[in-house]
Amino acid sequence: MPLTKEDILKRIDNDFVYHAPFGDQVQRYADLREAGRQLAIKIVESTPISREQSLALTKLEEAIMHANSAIARNEIEQK
Repeated sequence: MPLTKEDILKRIDNDFVYHAPFGDQVQRYADLREAGRQLAIKIVESTPISREQSLALTKLEEAIMHANSAIARNEIEQK
């Protein structure tokens, strides 16, 4: 089923608003960042300084950012 204009506008509203953390979200954000940091260190230790290394680090940073966004944007606090 194709997205409607209304679906897209709802997503925009959700994407551009602050999502206060709740429950164990803060810990999961930190866990993901630490896992990313450890992999970034491994990449730097295992590869020569190069454009490709820089791209790998950038993509890793993007992956962690999107993983944390997935938590923030898609979980609803149960009250």
